[in-house]
Amino acid sequence: MTAKRTDWTPVAALAEEVERGGGIVGIAIIAPGGERYARHGARPFRAASTVKIPLMIEIYRQIDRGERALDDPHTLRAADKTPGSGVLLHLHDGLPLTLNDLIYLMISISDNTATNILIDLAGMDRVNATMRALGMATSTLGRKMRGRPAQGDEPENWATPDEYATVVGTLLEHRAASPDACDRMLTMLERQQNARRLARHLPEREDVRWGSKTGSIVGVTNDVGFITTPRGTLIASVFCEHLADQHIGEQLIGEISRTALHATNLLDPL
Repeated sequence: MTAKRTDWTPVAALAEEVERGGGIVGIAIIAPGGERYARHGARPFRAASTVKIPLMIEIYRQIDRGERALDDPHTLRAADKTPGSGVLLHLHDGLPLTLNDLIYLMISISDNTATNILIDLAGMDRVNATMRALGMATSTLGRKMRGRPAQGDEPENWATPDEYATVVGTLLEHRAASPDACDRMLTMLERQQNARRLARHLPEREDVRWGSKTGSIVGVTNDVGFITTPRGTLIASVFCEHLADQHIGEQLIGEISRTALHATNLLDPL
């Protein structure tokens, strides 16, 4: 007996409506059981801070290899500080931090200073090698965080919706690193403080679990993550460019998430 396929038409309609206004929306969804939906799934989008997911994976792989430990110290320096999101930019030089602190700040509030410290520790080439090993053939870490899009001949950080959905799947399946490391990374994603995107319409229930990494620069609104209900887990990767403002992107990502959860019967419509 052939399994019933999900009707993704309502999800596509949301993107189509926004794109009529001149934006572009990339979507990749993996439903329970592995069924996939994609719209512009292989198109490169500006990654913004979603690139912090594979950076985190490489750091945890180094921990697995015994090269680093979560309690490794780092003292905040003036030279570390970079514009954009986060709090370390505004805190005093000499602040003692641990590697775990830096990972938490990078994921939960997308701290750019913490991220750039971690890029230096991990090594950009090693992060990109890990991305390739995880099947990310097009997505790249090309530069540090600057709180803005690349300018002139600067390299950019690129992401495809398909590859970012896949990499979240490697965390859930304990393939990105050791099982313990994957569980720790999923917990970090659950500490995401921006609940206005994938989690925008989720009910506040103990049996609904979610985690994600957002990404935002001028003209870019992204979110990548997972939502688990008693009926299964949905992976969603949404990248938006050229929308009128970030609020429209956040609302759209929330609607795509809610519609996908209903389409896959993971949550009942209200």
